[in-house]
Amino acid sequence: MAEPGAAPDTCCTTLANGVRVVTIAMPQLQTASVSVFVRSGSGHERQALNGIGHVIEHMVFKGTAQRDAKRLNLDAERLGAEVNAHTDKDHTAFHMRGLAADAGLFVRMLGDLVQHATFPEAEFEREREVLLHEFTEDEDDPMASAYKLFDRACFGLHPLAQPVIGVRRNIERFARADLVAHLQRLYTGANVVVAAAGAVDHEAIVRDAEACFGAMPRGQPNLIAAPTWLGGLKTKAQAGSSQTHCVLGFSIPPLQADDPTGAVAAALLGEGMSSPLMDQLREQRGLVYYAACSADVIDSCGQFVVEASTSPAQLDECLTAMAGLLRAQAQSIAPVDLERARNQILVRRLRGLEKPGRRLEEAALDLLVLGRLRSREQGLARMRAVSAEQVRQAFEAMLADGAALAITGRVARGTSDRAQEILLAQGLAAPATRH
Repeated sequence: MAEPGAAPDTCCTTLANGVRVVTIAMPQLQTASVSVFVRSGSGHERQALNGIGHVIEHMVFKGTAQRDAKRLNLDAERLGAEVNAHTDKDHTAFHMRGLAADAGLFVRMLGDLVQHATFPEAEFEREREVLLHEFTEDEDDPMASAYKLFDRACFGLHPLAQPVIGVRRNIERFARADLVAHLQRLYTGANVVVAAAGAVDHEAIVRDAEACFGAMPRGQPNLIAAPTWLGGLKTKAQAGSSQTHCVLGFSIPPLQADDPTGAVAAALLGEGMSSPLMDQLREQRGLVYYAACSADVIDSCGQFVVEASTSPAQLDECLTAMAGLLRAQAQSIAPVDLERARNQILVRRLRGLEKPGRRLEEAALDLLVLGRLRSREQGLARMRAVSAEQVRQAFEAMLADGAALAITGRVARGTSDRAQEILLAQGLAAPATRH
């Protein structure tokens, strides 16, 4: 029997083994999106296995007990379906989108991938080379490198600080047995959500999910211990880069807190050309072409992140300006900025309602992390209720905990020392570095 959903168009059923089946009725669509979400990401990997979830994401498409890689692709493409997957810090997901009439078939095809992948040795060796090329491309990207250093500055050696893509030595040495053992340990009923959106029938999707996932062992929820915020500064010079890239951030509450204040603060500081971040750094001072601010809230951790790319000669001025803007928000919040932030979030959320994939991911993570589906209406009402004083206090708390800062790309001699001096002078240094 379907359990009450968070909205009239949403239904959820829990199978006997803990697998959750959620559907979102979007009858105006002629297509359907079907995904399988697993509470298994890089945050669930010990150091020796870092990157194995991303390898599994690639390898499930290389063959199952019934179909080889070519047949997997052909079966989907004969239906005109799009197939994709992604791995994140707190989850992995596998997706298909095609005609609504084929939604049940998509459930069965994804069930085959997730539960019956065979990880053929020959395919694994070929895909290992592909993964190493992807790793090299990621390693050469200065902003990607900045984010990896930033995570280390935030959380040190905690699993949530590990890169999703893993490390080269692990990719080179993983064996088929490692993939099988990891999948069997983490891919269990308590950690799986089967989700479908579009012109779909809930009870029909439940029947297909029961047939495909009902025998999966229940297991226990894959939990991530909350990391301790460290903060600090990390730099890495990269040859061939003409710009300096920086990622500056602070600790905010995790998804479990269900607190919209961080999202409001991020939109207020850096969303849109009229935001303080873009107005000051780009329009008024010409320090950047692009800068952005976001509240990255996931299972067990949250990060308030400001990113910018500038010239090496302007880095000090850019960091000082960013620090000044953050301190200004901790002192007072302009009513017009709060109004702008609320309305930007409102429109972004409403646009998200038109995107099946976005809605499925939000619903799945709600179920996996919170154990419930959040009401969109209540969430928007709580967002609108966030006051200027709450936002100001959020900025104040962030600054008190201290910043994490990563700088990559073209890094001039003495950059680390000057950046540390700026953090100290602006009161943004992590407590351990203030003495």
